[in-house]
Amino acid sequence: MIYETLLAENFKRLHPKLQERYQLPLNEEFFASGTMQVIRSGPKLLKPMYALFTNNNFLFPESGEHVPFTISNKSYMNDEGLAEVYWERTFYFPGTTRKFNATMTIDLERKVVKDYLGDPAIFYSDLQFSVTQDGFLLIRSSEQRVIIGRHEFGLPRVFNGRVTVTEGYDDIRNQYTIHVSIFNDLIGRMMLYAGHFTPSTR
Repeated sequence: MIYETLLAENFKRLHPKLQERYQLPLNEEFFASGTMQVIRSGPKLLKPMYALFTNNNFLFPESGEHVPFTISNKSYMNDEGLAEVYWERTFYFPGTTRKFNATMTIDLERKVVKDYLGDPAIFYSDLQFSVTQDGFLLIRSSEQRVIIGRHEFGLPRVFNGRVTVTEGYDDIRNQYTIHVSIFNDLIGRMMLYAGHFTPSTR
């Protein structure tokens, strides 16, 4: 619902299956399962911090290949009367399970998705949505903030993690495809994962 509102006429340029996925009416859930062909975490120096982030269902220190995962999107009205979408991504590594969760609303004046990452949220990012010539959904980050308690602190651009997400649909395999990259100019790769998924039931 919020994504269709944000993209307006461009929403119709999305692959029909992506339109179906991102319409997401209020009080309904999109649930899917699939496999991440590759997951790469950040450098070793960040692993202790990532281990702490797992307490908030944010970034995690594990890497792997052919990792099973599920994704759930739920749309609802929040306490402020705004449409909100909750994202729950669950990765099933051998010996442990990790989550990477987020809550999204839209800012129509600035034409961005407001992305609060973690449970409770410890990081914020503006997300810019666009549609590629192939009908894929392209998401890029811009302004980012760290959240400490009830306060949010802006990050200097040099410390930003540049997020790029491409979600498409493979008509031959009848699968959604996903590629996510988080990169920082100083540190390098902070997170990368790529895979495919199909709608399913819990």
